[in-house]
Amino acid sequence: MVKNSKLLVRFENEELRKEKLSYKEALKIFEAMWHEAVSLGVLPSKNPLEGIETNIKLAKVLNSCLKSS
Repeated sequence: MVKNSKLLVRFENEELRKEKLSYKEALKIFEAMWHEAVSLGVLPSKNPLEGIETNIKLAKVLNSCLKSS
């Protein structure tokens, strides 16, 4: 159990800063994660349009913010 979450976050951030992945290494990790998600039945989505209404609303809000600034 994590007792000091701030310390853990700091450690994770430092590790991410130190770790330099090449494109090829990052792609290999991504592909492994994709295959795991497929094997768990999470991907591909059974309904790819699920949640599209929320995405459209969010895009409208973000676009209106960009125009007003």
